[in-house]
Amino acid sequence: MIAEPTLLSRSVQKENSVVDVSSCASVHHVSSERNENRQKTVRGKRKARECSENAKRKHSKSSNGSLGRAENEQLKNGDVEAVTLFEVVSMGRNAMQAVVDDWIDAYTGDRDSALLDLISFFIQCSGCKGMVTAEMFQSKKGTDVMSKMVEDLDEDTGLQYKKFLAFPWILTVTWPLDMDSGEYPLIMSGLYWKRFRSHFCEFVSVLVAQCQNCVIFDGYLLNTLISLLTELSDSRVRAFRHTCTLAAVKLLSALVNVALNLSVSVDNSQRLYEVELAKMASKRASPRLDRIQRKISELQDRKCEIENMMDAIFKGVFLKRYRDVIPEIRAICMEELTVWMKLYSSVFLNDSYLKYVGWMMHDKQPDVRLKCVLGLQALYQDQSSSKMDLFTIRFKERMISMTLDKDHEVAIQAMRLLMVISQSCEDVLSPDDHKNVFQFVYCSHRPLATTAGEFLYNRLLSNHELSKPRDGASDQERHRELVLARVRALIHFHTENELHQHVLYLVDSLWDSAGALLKDWTGLTSLLLPHTSCQEQALSSAEEAFVIELILASVRQAAEGPPLSGRGAGKKVINTKEKKLQIDDCTKLTEHFIKVLPELLSKYSEDAEKLASLLKIPQYFQTDTCDHENSQCVRALLAELEAAVDRHTDAGLLEAAARSYQSLCAQDLPWHSLARPSFDRLIQHWTDTLGTRLGESLSDGCFTANEDSTLEFLSTLKKLNAFNVAQDLSKWSLYELGTRLLDVEIKHSGLPMEVTIEALRCMCSCILWKLNTFGEGLTSRESALQQRSQLRAFCEKCHRCLSHAEQLVREQAFMCLSDVLIAHNYQLQMWDSSAGTPLLYTPDPKLQKALLSFVVEHVFTSPEQDTHSSKDGRLEDLHRRRNLLAAYCKLIVHSVLEMSMATELFKQYVKFYNDFGDIIKETLNRTRQMDKMESARTLVQCLQQLYLRLKQEQDRGNTCSSRVQTYSSIKELARRFSLTFGWDQIKSRESLAMIHRDGIEFVFKGFVQQSEKHSPPYISYLTILSEFSSKLLKPDKKTIYSYLQKFAGEQVINNREESWMPLIYYRASLMGTAEGEDAISFISSDTNKQPSLSNRSRSPSVRQVNSEGMNSHSEDSKVQQAPLSREQLSSSLVSDKVLRSSDEVDVDTVDIDG
Repeated sequence: MIAEPTLLSRSVQKENSVVDVSSCASVHHVSSERNENRQKTVRGKRKARECSENAKRKHSKSSNGSLGRAENEQLKNGDVEAVTLFEVVSMGRNAMQAVVDDWIDAYTGDRDSALLDLISFFIQCSGCKGMVTAEMFQSKKGTDVMSKMVEDLDEDTGLQYKKFLAFPWILTVTWPLDMDSGEYPLIMSGLYWKRFRSHFCEFVSVLVAQCQNCVIFDGYLLNTLISLLTELSDSRVRAFRHTCTLAAVKLLSALVNVALNLSVSVDNSQRLYEVELAKMASKRASPRLDRIQRKISELQDRKCEIENMMDAIFKGVFLKRYRDVIPEIRAICMEELTVWMKLYSSVFLNDSYLKYVGWMMHDKQPDVRLKCVLGLQALYQDQSSSKMDLFTIRFKERMISMTLDKDHEVAIQAMRLLMVISQSCEDVLSPDDHKNVFQFVYCSHRPLATTAGEFLYNRLLSNHELSKPRDGASDQERHRELVLARVRALIHFHTENELHQHVLYLVDSLWDSAGALLKDWTGLTSLLLPHTSCQEQALSSAEEAFVIELILASVRQAAEGPPLSGRGAGKKVINTKEKKLQIDDCTKLTEHFIKVLPELLSKYSEDAEKLASLLKIPQYFQTDTCDHENSQCVRALLAELEAAVDRHTDAGLLEAAARSYQSLCAQDLPWHSLARPSFDRLIQHWTDTLGTRLGESLSDGCFTANEDSTLEFLSTLKKLNAFNVAQDLSKWSLYELGTRLLDVEIKHSGLPMEVTIEALRCMCSCILWKLNTFGEGLTSRESALQQRSQLRAFCEKCHRCLSHAEQLVREQAFMCLSDVLIAHNYQLQMWDSSAGTPLLYTPDPKLQKALLSFVVEHVFTSPEQDTHSSKDGRLEDLHRRRNLLAAYCKLIVHSVLEMSMATELFKQYVKFYNDFGDIIKETLNRTRQMDKMESARTLVQCLQQLYLRLKQEQDRGNTCSSRVQTYSSIKELARRFSLTFGWDQIKSRESLAMIHRDGIEFVFKGFVQQSEKHSPPYISYLTILSEFSSKLLKPDKKTIYSYLQKFAGEQVINNREESWMPLIYYRASLMGTAEGEDAISFISSDTNKQPSLSNRSRSPSVRQVNSEGMNSHSEDSKVQQAPLSREQLSSSLVSDKVLRSSDEVDVDTVDIDG
């Protein structure tokens, strides 16, 4: 508990006073402990009451025998009795008024004692555990006053102290050393201390408000208080600086309110004086005029005195602290400065003060920038922008650039600030400024995008000029004209934008502000339908396309809602009110479009692009609100759907139609009985047509159809494939039709390329549907065998197609194989044991090699092959190759292929890093999660294969071709591999030890220690292996070094010949004595030449490494002279292993989950 101030007698106190302000336990404990401590110490406090501030107050009111008002109120509520101001403020604001009144009464009786209580209050609020010593400053002319103003460390007592002048006293505050790093009330967490901050600020405001008519002008209270806060706010201790800066700026805010009240009183008195002066001379009372004039002079003097106090606080505290190193202090200063400008604009709202806000908008901390922006919003909203013209011109560019702030909240509020400026100052933001700001409707952060959408709506779509009605027009026509004007304004904004064409994101940004317009589907569709009275206002084809996209996006937004892809981390959880609103919107759109959509489909039946967008609308119909009353509309819609798919073969249109049929044929819909038969008739018609044309086109097993028959055959097959993706069409035997086509191509060839591709897609979809539904019930062994045989047959056909003459056929066969094998693997993982035992299909080695060869041949192509293609063509080709590589990587991470099959991929990590680095890195991380040791073996195999191939080329004397990676590229690849292990050395210690162990065995395989000391042929591989040494723990480095000694021997390790240089540097990397050395500077990078003497002379640390390293490991060598086996090496590394609860995995943009 904070002990109450100990006050001496009145005569002694004028010379010296000592106040104990040891902090209470509540500064560091929870509220329950605080109450318990209060109850334990309340008896001791009552004994010391005779000298306490509360005892003084009680003594002053002993005539009625009552406690202070604050204490009475607390005791009536059953609370623990408060002793000091700090405790009363901590208890809550319900007694704030009473405690301030009590303090004023005590100040009136004994101002020195009460003022010391107030001083100790601010010291205690800073969390100080120490003493306050007050010396009465008698001589105003003393020359040694400033020499006493110090803040230093008392080495004898180990306490810090600050001595400063708070006239008429010289105060000395001492505190322990641990206060600098300790917590204090303003920064402590928890609801209690958050409330304390507000109570603290309110106490300062209430204190000034209650004193404004009495003691505030005595020339003693505020002068002392301002001196105290000014000195403590300049302290090196953060607690003092933060707490007293907050108190000082709140004190200035309270003085602003006093100055405002005085200004009102001066104005009222001035008007009263003018009224009295306007009276006739006979009725005029001269004494009254004199009295009013004296009152005006007195009020003006008080106002001037208050302004001088505000100026003293501003210059003494604000100017020193607005650039404080603590961001919280800077934020406090900016927040209060804007409050002063808004409340007392006649003094503070000018460029002399605004410049500080402009400067601090460049602050590095987002909280400070946010306070500046929020304060400026209030100033511009206050219709005082005329006084801020120069500021607006000077800092306009900064305010616009803050919409790009890395902190989202600052960017949002900066956007709102520009919105306010645009409303209050019409000519400040230029059209280019508005255009740049409106681009944020397409940004990925939805709150910022919706704010920009609100700005766009207020500026463009709610313009009064758009709503001017035509004379003599009906209400319906006026509404249509208003919708047309707003849509055209939106079209103009959309077409002006050359960077973004995402209508869906535009609608999402405008949804909160322009929802009434976007959900006005009646008005929007009326713009597309013929209107006799407004033929001159008809939309162009491009405008109609935009309106259709706008309608589709608004329908999707109403049915599904945010977030969109790229906006938001996951699905938003909507509450009951939002769910009801969403259901109501879906009901309205269903009732409207079920009637209007057939007419729209009929109008745009020849435009495939517009038709594809309109065909997506039935997917969002509300199934719960459908009834039999709309049967005629449903029949018309189904007829238009059937006509659309019969007329067009566009892939997007067919996909949209298939999804719409799927929605309309749902079992729970009332019109299922109408939609399902129509769908079945359509599929049956296509199947019959396909079978008939296939029978006519096959002659002696060869495809002999003419061009017209081939086109009809191909279009029908495309339609069936599009619908087969959305729904299972297995009962129409599409798999058998596809099998017949592929058999013709495999045996006799001659099948058109497009037909072959569609046949592969058809069979792949049928296999996927069977894998999806297989195992849902009890499954017989015969059906399982049939499924495996069908899967094997399809994989064999795709294997044949991997060598097809056409590249598109090869790629389609590869993608079909990948999809089917991954689906089969997923089926095994999700298999229900109650359905029987699944039959596993594993791709044979020939198929696995064919898949790998395909990827190497089609993905990792040299860039010079694409020099003649355009930029768009190269990007499309890169996208295609990335898809092929991602499909192959899925096979590896889903364990369809062995992990060793990724070796060829990892070899290309550096060479094709810009194109495929993210995919290969993600694959490497996923394989490491599956099996750390096997993944490490794959890396070792990759590096050793590259090294052996380079060695073979060098031994033959051939110049390295572009297909053979150089020594430096292999070393760089090893460095990249080592970086993928991250900073957690313990997690990867087994894998890294295995890499070093296998590398040492690879180098010294077949090497026999003899007197000739010939170096092993692969010794330069040690330089590559040294790239992984930095990831080893120090104990593991010693173990690896001992393992190296087993193979190389002591004499070989000490050999300093040039041929043994790689061993020297590998040894140095293990011992850590040459961490900054790059071993590649001593090893020939791209040729089979041995390192030269000139290279060796460039490193004077080599001999030092040899001598120092051997000395440092002499004792270890004596202990570990016996050779270590592989088991011993592994066990020595496992013994110190620390298990981690979670693994850190690099996250990339490519998803290879399947």
